[in-house]
Amino acid sequence: MVISSNLGFPRIGPNRELKKALEGFWAGTIDERALRETFRAIRRQSWQWQQEAGIRHIPSNDFSMYDQVLDTSVMVGAVPTRFAWDGNAVSLASYFAMARGDAAQNIAAMEMTKWFDTNYHYLVPELQPGQTFRLCSTKPVDEFLEAKALGIQTRPVLIGPVTYLLLGKSQVTGFDNLSLLDALLPVYEELLGKLADAGAEWIQMDEPCLATDLDANAQAALRHIYQRLSAVSPKLSLLVAGYFGPLRDNLATAASLPVQALHVDLVRGEGELDALLRVLPKSTMLSLGVVDGRNIWRTDLDTARRLVRQAVNAMGEDRVIVGPSCSLLHVPVDLESETTLRADVRQWLAFGRQKLSEIVALAECNAGEAAMHSLLAENAAAIKDRRCSPLARNADVRRRIDAITPKMAQRANSYPKRRTIQQEAIPLPLFPTTTIGSFPQTPEIRSARSKFKRGELSQDQYDAFLHKTLTETIQFQEEVGLDVLVHGEAERNDMVEYFGEQLEGFAFTGNGWVQSYGSRCVKPPIIFGDVRRPTPMTVRWAKEAMKCTPKPVKGMLTGPVTILCWSFVRDDQPRSETCRQIALAIRDEVHDLEAAGVKIIQIDEPALREGLPLREADRPEYLRWAVESFRLASSGVADATQIHTHMCYSEFNHILEAVAALDADVISIETARSNMELLSAFRDHKYPNEIGPGVYDIHSPQIPTVESMVALLKKALEVLKPEQVWVNPDCGLKTRAWAEVRLSLENMVAAARSLREQARR
Repeated sequence: MVISSNLGFPRIGPNRELKKALEGFWAGTIDERALRETFRAIRRQSWQWQQEAGIRHIPSNDFSMYDQVLDTSVMVGAVPTRFAWDGNAVSLASYFAMARGDAAQNIAAMEMTKWFDTNYHYLVPELQPGQTFRLCSTKPVDEFLEAKALGIQTRPVLIGPVTYLLLGKSQVTGFDNLSLLDALLPVYEELLGKLADAGAEWIQMDEPCLATDLDANAQAALRHIYQRLSAVSPKLSLLVAGYFGPLRDNLATAASLPVQALHVDLVRGEGELDALLRVLPKSTMLSLGVVDGRNIWRTDLDTARRLVRQAVNAMGEDRVIVGPSCSLLHVPVDLESETTLRADVRQWLAFGRQKLSEIVALAECNAGEAAMHSLLAENAAAIKDRRCSPLARNADVRRRIDAITPKMAQRANSYPKRRTIQQEAIPLPLFPTTTIGSFPQTPEIRSARSKFKRGELSQDQYDAFLHKTLTETIQFQEEVGLDVLVHGEAERNDMVEYFGEQLEGFAFTGNGWVQSYGSRCVKPPIIFGDVRRPTPMTVRWAKEAMKCTPKPVKGMLTGPVTILCWSFVRDDQPRSETCRQIALAIRDEVHDLEAAGVKIIQIDEPALREGLPLREADRPEYLRWAVESFRLASSGVADATQIHTHMCYSEFNHILEAVAALDADVISIETARSNMELLSAFRDHKYPNEIGPGVYDIHSPQIPTVESMVALLKKALEVLKPEQVWVNPDCGLKTRAWAEVRLSLENMVAAARSLREQARR
């Protein structure tokens, strides 16, 4: 029979048990034993769910306490020297210090960035010439044996060595990470040997680099690596998994790898099956990623079944595996836990557990014809209902899209003229200080929001609480000496969900959480129809904030590209079309904020780089409509209105022309973890507008010193002119505690004042 397979399962637990355990451990309310027991329970339940669903190839080692790339760095002994590692097993304290920093020892965390083109963050491996590796963790073996003790045979998942090295970063200019392959390879060989001895039969080697532009050296490295790894043990079968896109010019390399199975993403690479069937050796099995692992729509089983049958007819049942396009890490755990999701949209959806059922159904499509016919009929009815639903289309929105003109995406004057006008309208000192937008979401704020949703607080009571919080937040910012204030966003649950809740065309889950990094989970909205803003969304609170202070207060909005990328997006029209619809809605909000007297409006686009296609050839078209969407949202204001945007954890080298084309007056970026490294791209490009390079890492509890921030700002001044530089944290302060925020911001303001004093001398 065709084998049903899964590449990875959500690891947060059905009720975010991972988040709660981690944060309890960090806060000291639970000990290490309780933490590890929670993690064992999450793994056990995930394996049992997959076994009960009928998945035959169940993954293990897809669980992580924080991040799978960090786990790999620990496993191979790639621990940066600043963590004073003794060369033995990496302790839990050291593991979390690598992820979050060590405030007591004043040690910075490892850099964090996006996992390919997803909203998941990984810890970037730090590599250097002469790097040595050795097996320092047997986690993959331990978790395989843990499942085996439950009577469940699993397929351990490893990040492939080529992908791992390509994800890494070196401080040595021009260093070729792949030169470390021969040093790294023996660690993988030793680990595979241990897995074979433990009784593993299949190993999944994740090589998503196959969906990227690889040069001849990288393609040769893949062939070399798997020639070696395939010879480790006759007991082992290797499956190399490529995903997140089509193989294209890597197809021949992937098909030629001397492994027992190749996994391909046929959701994003739907047209490649014919080519694969022509070139795949008869000794190699083919794993078909036909269930979307990155979105929540039901699979069209009839369409997917045709792909499975095509492969079966060409190869035979015993050579075909069916699975998701990628790990199910990127979707919520279980649709059955949703009790408030609107029914007309719910029937169109499939979360993690439901996708397991789809996979099994497709693997068994040639068996049990009567049951299969009923299942296919029910699926086809849901697919047709969605396709024909009037909920998806709004005539007014379509007319507005058709009426867009190029002028709507242009400011009235260029930045130099706007700058002069803005300096008169918004007098600010040199090195103006501000924050990115959010302030701590305290337990009191979360409790009030929950009580309001449950009806335990009236609208008036909840509004009074929010007003009090806003007033205190403004007062706090005045006390620490910030120059441009924000209202703090106490009313917002999430920077995307908050806006989606006020826009037409969106639906919301009650428990549709997915992991962003570590304990950080997000609950993406679902865009199922045309997007429209029926009423103002943020104007009320902006007005309230301005009444509390004579200082300028920024209006805070999320940009159209980020709302798109951080939602589960409809797949029945181009993403560019949906993005333009969102842009028009944000444009309406910008107009209303300006009319209310807001002089500075920040439109955050942290996902602009994240949405960049993995292939160079696909990027110009994406950047064209992404930039157009931002400008459509931001360009309808007067020259005196200052437009800000924010981007975090992005490599800008590939997109700096597009960043400049946004034509924002001020851009704030993450640079703290990278030690201002990202600014080199702005220097090379001679970026003309103003920049707020983040001077401290808000993802770490470490309190930055005045001296450390002055040092970072001086590095920035090697690239930028003083009049270009703003001073701010690298991201919002939502996840931090008030005590550390006060100390951090007081130090930040002192750092800015120190530079002003030096500039006056």
